[in-house]
Amino acid sequence: MGRMHPSMPLIVTMAAALGLALVFGFVALKLRVPALVGYLLAGVLIGPYTPGFVADQHLAAQLAEIGVMLLMFGVGLHFSLDDLLAVRKLAVPGAVVQMAVATAMGAGLALGWGWPAGGALVFGISLSVASTVVLLRALEARGLLESHNGRIAVGWLVVEDLAMVLVLVLLPALVSLGAAGGGPELGTELWMTLARTVLAVAAFVALMLIGGRRVLPWLLWQISRTGSRELFTLCVIAVAVSIAYGAAALFGVSVALGAFFAGLVLRGSEFSHRAAEESLPFRDAFAVLFFVSVGMLFDPSVLLERPGQVLAVTGVIMVGKSLAAAALVLALRYPLNSALTVSASLAQIGEFSFILIALGTGLGVLPAEARSLVVAGALLSIALNPALFSAVEPARRWVLARSALARALEARDDPLAELPQATDERYLARHVVLVGYGRVGRAVAERLLERDIPFVAVDRNRERVEALRAEGRAAVSGEAAEPGVLIQAHIAEAGLLLVAAGESTDVRPMIETARTLNPGIPVVVRAANAEEADLLRRDGAEALHPRAALAEVMARDAMALLERARAAEAVGAAKGREPRAAGAP
Repeated sequence: MGRMHPSMPLIVTMAAALGLALVFGFVALKLRVPALVGYLLAGVLIGPYTPGFVADQHLAAQLAEIGVMLLMFGVGLHFSLDDLLAVRKLAVPGAVVQMAVATAMGAGLALGWGWPAGGALVFGISLSVASTVVLLRALEARGLLESHNGRIAVGWLVVEDLAMVLVLVLLPALVSLGAAGGGPELGTELWMTLARTVLAVAAFVALMLIGGRRVLPWLLWQISRTGSRELFTLCVIAVAVSIAYGAAALFGVSVALGAFFAGLVLRGSEFSHRAAEESLPFRDAFAVLFFVSVGMLFDPSVLLERPGQVLAVTGVIMVGKSLAAAALVLALRYPLNSALTVSASLAQIGEFSFILIALGTGLGVLPAEARSLVVAGALLSIALNPALFSAVEPARRWVLARSALARALEARDDPLAELPQATDERYLARHVVLVGYGRVGRAVAERLLERDIPFVAVDRNRERVEALRAEGRAAVSGEAAEPGVLIQAHIAEAGLLLVAAGESTDVRPMIETARTLNPGIPVVVRAANAEEADLLRRDGAEALHPRAALAEVMARDAMALLERARAAEAVGAAKGREPRAAGAP
């Protein structure tokens, strides 16, 4: 009875992984530690480096890969192509430069330990790319996934994933080139490999954006017409996993990117919200298996045998890489809170790092201890990442309160942070200050334009502000909770402050600033929920939240339809009571 059934390794692995993850995750939460720390410890316990039961490591890794697919599919469902293009000016140069800096730091460590140059380079690259799974869990836990900062972080990781696809394809060719001492033939082969990889990725993306946008929504529509919920759920999971596998097998694209683009093409479909809900339980369960599989790779003895090297690797991941990312975001004139959020997002490593280290070890360019050091750095950085995220906003406030440099960065000479002198004066008298120009903000702006009501838009997304100015609209880039930004929006002369942004953490100081500069100004706020709406109403704002607004519209339309029906009945009854004309039968 107590022996493992030899033909059931999958069931035994899942039972042990999920059961222990439940126990350790529960204990972790009771100790006020993130649950994922418990999941990692569960993996260590059933891994090959601790005594007792050992789960099937190969099966656990494959189950974790399914979790990566489903998570990236879910991100694609919430992350439109417009969102991706909107952050390209920061995500593309930021990811490239940050990866180069982190690679240099990691390679420098390895060279100092006496490793060969090729192995040092591969080791550095493995420390430069963050884990998609860890990032998504952190953003979702804090409600930041659909925020502007969340979109920047996700776009940044998409660029990193694309870069890693090229690295994984080119590494064998580079190793062959180095082993043969170079030569024109191998150089030509390397360029041919690069060209084929780029063309394959481009072909996959084109296929998904052109053909996938027509086929996938049509497929879900056909399934939904059956009325079967289980078939719809099965279709969603099959689409995510099949496209992810097909992308890897046919185009050489990573399964994560394949699943991401599968979700992306469904983003505009009417079934996107339902698909996200149906796949959520599977995403959560397999994400847990990912963290367990990471724990199974960890050899605790490395902490005793190489403590200095483990600390150095963790320092590059959590300090060096984060500081480089924050400096790049600030250099590109983005706010301090964006810099802190992006730096916290990247302060960990995960799945791509393990794949690259395994490939490098198999090719003979890395020493055996490289894998232990990377896994130790991953384990420590993943465990500490939630705490780093929680410290972002307190750190921002602390730095702004104590550092003149930080305040100077917030108030730096940014051309998008102030209105041009040529701004039409009609925008600056009894106008609406519209905070947030996302989907809700754009809809509000359209209504204001229909009624010829002037407004000044305030948004943290520089690309949105640039687009508005290109259309001749008044817009300011920055954090509206900062007095300087509201001053630039001429809040003192405004007739209304309307906060349409989905993130309302800084609304109360925003209202205080607005009423200090313009006493009695009416304020309308989009609240996240009923509790927040009640708090904002106590501060004198007119607060609406989506459910209440929807209920109000439905009730208003229902009453209008009911009144029309009653009026029609009354007219019919009146006609029935009309006296007949003389001589009528």
